[in-house]
Amino acid sequence: MKKRPAIAAALAAALCSGGAALWIYVASLGPLDLSAAEKRSTVVLDRDGRLLRPFATEDGRWRLPVATPGADPRFLAMLKAYEDARFDRHPGIDPLALARAAGQFLANGRIVSGGSTLTMQVARLLEPRDERTLSAKLRQLVRAVQLERRLSKDEILNLYLALAPYGGNLEGTRAATLAYFGREPKRLSFGEAALLVALPQAPETRRPDRFAAEALRARDRVLDRAFARGLVTAAEAQAAKAEEVPSARRPFPILAAHAAEAAVAERPQAKIHRLTIDARLQAALEALLRERVERLGPQLSGAIFAIDNETGAVLAQVGSAGYLAKERAGAIDMTQALRSPGSALKPFVYALAFEAGVAHPETLVDDRPSRYGAYTPENFDLSYQGTVTARRALQLSLNVPAVELLAEVGPARFLARLRQAGAAIALPKEAAPGLAVGLGGLGITLADLTRLYAGFARDGDAPALLRRVDGAPRGPERRVADPVAAWYVADVLRGAPPPDNASPGRIAFKTGTSYGYRDAWAVGFDRRTTIGVWVGRPDGAAVPGLVGRLVAAPILFDAFARLGQAPEPVPMPSHALVASTAGLPPPLRHLRKDVPKTIASTTNAPLKIAFPVDGSRVELGYARLGDAAGLLALKASGGVPPLTWLVNGAPVTAPALRRQAAWQPDGAGFARVSVMDARGATDSVVVRIE
Repeated sequence: MKKRPAIAAALAAALCSGGAALWIYVASLGPLDLSAAEKRSTVVLDRDGRLLRPFATEDGRWRLPVATPGADPRFLAMLKAYEDARFDRHPGIDPLALARAAGQFLANGRIVSGGSTLTMQVARLLEPRDERTLSAKLRQLVRAVQLERRLSKDEILNLYLALAPYGGNLEGTRAATLAYFGREPKRLSFGEAALLVALPQAPETRRPDRFAAEALRARDRVLDRAFARGLVTAAEAQAAKAEEVPSARRPFPILAAHAAEAAVAERPQAKIHRLTIDARLQAALEALLRERVERLGPQLSGAIFAIDNETGAVLAQVGSAGYLAKERAGAIDMTQALRSPGSALKPFVYALAFEAGVAHPETLVDDRPSRYGAYTPENFDLSYQGTVTARRALQLSLNVPAVELLAEVGPARFLARLRQAGAAIALPKEAAPGLAVGLGGLGITLADLTRLYAGFARDGDAPALLRRVDGAPRGPERRVADPVAAWYVADVLRGAPPPDNASPGRIAFKTGTSYGYRDAWAVGFDRRTTIGVWVGRPDGAAVPGLVGRLVAAPILFDAFARLGQAPEPVPMPSHALVASTAGLPPPLRHLRKDVPKTIASTTNAPLKIAFPVDGSRVELGYARLGDAAGLLALKASGGVPPLTWLVNGAPVTAPALRRQAAWQPDGAGFARVSVMDARGATDSVVVRIE
C-alpha cells in the first residue's frame, strides 16, 4: 500500500516532465506560418468572376486558389472518404487512424496505410520536408492541432485545395482541373473526381500526362472505396472506370491577354484583378477575329474594342488576331497603337459643322473637283457625284464635301474638339494642321476612336473608360458634339449601306481606309454598345486591297451579332430639326462655296452676335425683351438680312429682317447660340443658362 503514493508521484512527475518537454518542443517550433498559402498565382477575372488569364508564381508554379463552394461536392465527398473519413469531427489528429496505421505497420513490417488526416497533410504542405522521421511526424501533429485551433474546417479544406500537388508545377485542384480537363472544378464526372483524389498521394509517379496507366489504377482504387462507402452506385463506378484519363496537359486560359497584362502591370501587388470585360463576348470576338484574319493572309493582325455606352465599361478588348502568333506580332496590343483612321474621322467633321449651324443633314453640298491652295482632294474611287445632300455625302464617304465642311469649321478647331474629348492625337512632326486631317492625316488609337464614337450614342458626351469592376472611370465625360448634332450623325450613319453580310438600318457605322492601304477600320454603335474594328499589319506595311468596307465592316457586323441582342437606335432629341432640303431655312439649303462663312461680304460689316456675349452666364428667369419673363434676347450686328437664329443647331426663329429675336430656354445648362445671314455667314457663342 505504501508503494501506491510513490508510483502515483512517479507517474505525475513523468507526466509533468513529458508535458514540459512537449511544451518546450512546441515552443521551439515557433508560431504557425501561413505565408506559404499566400504565394499563389495572380488571376485576372471578368465582370462575373470567370477566369480570363492566370499568371504563374515567381517560381513558375500554377497555384490557383479555389474555395469549397467552388468545388464539385462529389469530389469533396470522395476526398474525405478516401483520405480522412472523420475530418469533420476530429481536432486535427485522428487517434483511430493513427492506431490502425501503427497496428498495420507492426503486423506487416511496412506501411500499409497512413494515419495522416487532411489537416496533417495541409501542415506538411505548409512546411514541406523531405525526411520521413518520427520528429517530422510529430511536427505535423503539432501543426495540425494548431491549424484546427486557428482555422475553421472549411478554411483548412480550402488550403488543401489550393496547395495539394498534382504533378509538375501544378498545385491546387483548380490548376489541375484546368490543365487536365480544361474547365473549372465546379462540376466533375465521377472519374475526374476520383483522379483528383488519387493524384496528390504520388503526384509525380501518377501524372496522367506521363504515367497514364498508373494514374488509371490509382483512380480506380478511389472509385472502389467510393463504392464501398456508398458514394457511387455500381453502375456509376463502372461507367467512371470506363472514362479515359487525360494524356496531355491543356493550356491555361488566355482571354483578353493584353488587357490582363495591363491590369497586372498597373497593380503588381494585387493577386486578383476583376475587369469589366465579359469573358463570353471576349472569347467569341477573339475567335471571330482570328478566323477572319487568317483568311486574309499571313502577317496581318487585327483588333476589336467594345464599350458599354451607358457606363463606359470595356466589354471586350481583342488586341490582336492571336496573342501567341509571332508571325502576326500578336503580342502587340493594336487597340492602343497609333494608326491613321482614314475616313473614319469624317463623322466628327460633320458633327462640328451641324453644331456650328454651317450645315444640316439635308443641306446640299457639291461633290466636284476643288482646290484649296496646293491641296486638291479626290474621292476614293476618283469619281464625283455632283450635288448631293450632306447625309448622302457622309453615307457614301465622299472626300470633297468633307474637306469643304472642314474648311468651313477649321482644322484647328476640329483637332481641338477631338483633343478636348480626351483623344490622344498624333500629328506629323513640324506640320501645321491642314485639311488632310479630316481624311485621316493623323494618328489615333482604336480605343480612343471607339470611345469618341460612343459619344454619338450619348447625346454627344464621350464616356470615360471603365476597365475594373472595383475601379472608377478614368477622367470625366468629354463632349464630342452637341446633342442634336450627335443625333444627326447617328441618324445619317444608321442609313449607310451595309456590307454584303448584313441587313441595312441595324447599326450606325462608318468605315475608314488609311493612305496606301495600311489600315482598315470600321466603327459602329447602337443605343447600348459601340464596337471598333481595325485590320492591318502591325509593322505598318501596305496591303493591297485592304479596304475598310470590304475587310473591317463585315467583322464589325458579325461582332454585333455576337452580342446576342437586337440593336436599338439612338433616340431623337426633342429639338432636332427633321425636314427636307426645301423645308430648311434658306441659308441651310445649300453650302455655297462662293461665299466665305465667316464674313457676309466685302461691302457689309461682318455678322456678329452682339448679345449674349460668348462665355456669359444668364439666369433662367431673366427677362430682357418686353414683358415676357424668361425670354433671352438675341441681338446681332452686321451681315445681310434676313437672319436665322439657331440654338444647339436647331432653328428658333424663321428668317427675319430684324437683327434681334428672343429665345425661351427650356432649362439650365450650356447652349450654343448661332446666327446665319442670307449669304450663309455665321457666328456662334456659348452661354450658360443658370
